[in-house]
Amino acid sequence: MLPHQKLSPQRLICCHMATPSPNPHLSMSINGGATVSAGWAATQPRRRRTVDHSSRSCLLRPSYGSTRGFGTRRIAVRSASQKNSSPPLMTTEQEAEDEVVLESPAHFRIYKSGKIDRLNRPPVLPAGLDEATGVTSKDVVLDADTGVSVRLFLPKLQEPSKKLPVVVFFHGGAFFIESAGSETYHNYVNSLAAAAGVLVVSVDYRLAPEHPLPAGYDDSWAALQWAASAQDGWIAEHGDTARLFVAGDSAGANIAHEMLVRAAASGGRPRMEGAILLHPWFGGSKEIEGEPEGGAAITAAMWYYACPGAAAGADDPRLNPLAAGGPVLEELACERMLVCAGGKDVLAARNRAYYDAVAASAWRGSAAWLESEGEGHVFFLGNSECENAKQLMDRIVAFIAGG
Repeated sequence: MLPHQKLSPQRLICCHMATPSPNPHLSMSINGGATVSAGWAATQPRRRRTVDHSSRSCLLRPSYGSTRGFGTRRIAVRSASQKNSSPPLMTTEQEAEDEVVLESPAHFRIYKSGKIDRLNRPPVLPAGLDEATGVTSKDVVLDADTGVSVRLFLPKLQEPSKKLPVVVFFHGGAFFIESAGSETYHNYVNSLAAAAGVLVVSVDYRLAPEHPLPAGYDDSWAALQWAASAQDGWIAEHGDTARLFVAGDSAGANIAHEMLVRAAASGGRPRMEGAILLHPWFGGSKEIEGEPEGGAAITAAMWYYACPGAAAGADDPRLNPLAAGGPVLEELACERMLVCAGGKDVLAARNRAYYDAVAASAWRGSAAWLESEGEGHVFFLGNSECENAKQLMDRIVAFIAGG
């Protein structure tokens, strides 16, 4: 395929990646036409297949011949053995439902039926004492019916009587993957608690597509209110809920923004001192200046399967806060905000546009911006020891401390 070639309504799939990235944006397949840049290739929808979670192959070939009639309940299929004059074969209803409609090859595969395969999942680590940092963690179930829970991280107490800021953290993963207990996020949040000396409440919200948004937002809102109420013994004894922060990366940063909006609609409650948005996942129906070609289409496709009930599609104000009818940014319910982006992130232009809009609004708080030059989306999760990741953590620590 040539650069900037327009695709018909087929699936888009990225070429091979050596190892799974924590960023689904880097390797996304979508069902729908888009103008895309070099590095993308078109494939046809294919049937459901057994998942090998250890596989790191990115480009999975169809197991049957070419397919036409995308988006129909029954799909015409011609196998390689058929003659040109032969009539097309029709798949069964089940085969049509097993068509792959959205895929991030190293992360997940969603089918027309709404089922999802989560690929290359990191192990879930048990809560407990981390000997290296002195941070202790524990799990608390908030809703036995939904299974929504939080993992609390309490750093080693230098002054037992001193109350600690409370950070409610929302993990990323495009609303489809990851958890508070996954190795990726357990280790990151553990490091955050140790470095900043904060009590972290990491939220394990329900995931799409089994639980479409707003389920994840609702779970996160419930967890935020729970944390602010200091119902847990750790928070009551060691947490300073007057110094409450929300934070998250990618989709989790999107959730953090939504928490500010909901708090504003609830009369500014719970009161939050600050918000830390790490590479927030925002989008829109049209590309903006500086956004890579095809980037808006990818985000829109992901949003469709995460929040199929969104009447405005990719211009839903939860995904596109700058769209017409979006939230009044001057009412965001926090006093300070730190927005961070990766210089090479496909979302960098959106992140900057959001920061600029907040800073230019009549919001009474103070906004800060940090761009990690040369880095991609959520790079700090996979390379926490690199210099830019250390600088980012230092900036977060300083921001929480009041700088």
